[in-house]
Amino acid sequence: MPAHPTNLPARCHALLPCAGTGSRAGTAAPKQYQPLAGTPLVLHTLGALAKVGRLATVLVVVAPDDRRMPPGDGYTVAGCGGDTRAASVANGLGELQRLGAADHDWVLVHDAARCLVTPDLVDRLIDACQDDDVGGLLAQPLADTLKAEEGGRVGVTLPRQGKWLAQTPQMFRIAMLRRALAQAGTQVTDEASAIEALGLRPLLVAGSAANFKVTWPEDFALAEAVLRSRAT
Repeated sequence: MPAHPTNLPARCHALLPCAGTGSRAGTAAPKQYQPLAGTPLVLHTLGALAKVGRLATVLVVVAPDDRRMPPGDGYTVAGCGGDTRAASVANGLGELQRLGAADHDWVLVHDAARCLVTPDLVDRLIDACQDDDVGGLLAQPLADTLKAEEGGRVGVTLPRQGKWLAQTPQMFRIAMLRRALAQAGTQVTDEASAIEALGLRPLLVAGSAANFKVTWPEDFALAEAVLRSRAT
């Protein structure tokens, strides 16, 4: 497919790195496929993104040997996942451009395991970032007291003022993010960190406490309770 001409308005694309094993979740299968309210977790995430009309593409990046991703309308699956999140995102950006995305288009990278994201949150991020020179991310101001650990004990209490918990989606120009990831390497844990390494300052956009990442075994029950409460 030919690339989107650069003289046209930038489009928005969503990219879900979905190649991880989710070892901390304690599930037999990768956590993104664990049933949640009767549906694989990742399909809840994709269901929310499907309601965001400004997304031109939704790309799910899975491991090359992954046969678990359910087929569906409204998203494309690419078996180009890497050994790290950053590698999966970098490979996914290349796949987006192969599908016709332009350098100046926006990409919204979202954790597959943040299955409680809402269309309103995604629209809030797009509204805040679409005219920004850098881009930004959903984040939540830190509410709890923060401790630094030393040998299993508290080493020091850190001031929480001005500290935020990074969430996703994280929204940046495709070319900028490809360059940032190429320079930062594969060990960065989110896209904003790679952008920061270029000397840029991503915009912080208020997210929601409900937009948490399903990580630990107890998170599944909490996420399911939220989903069931929304359904009623």
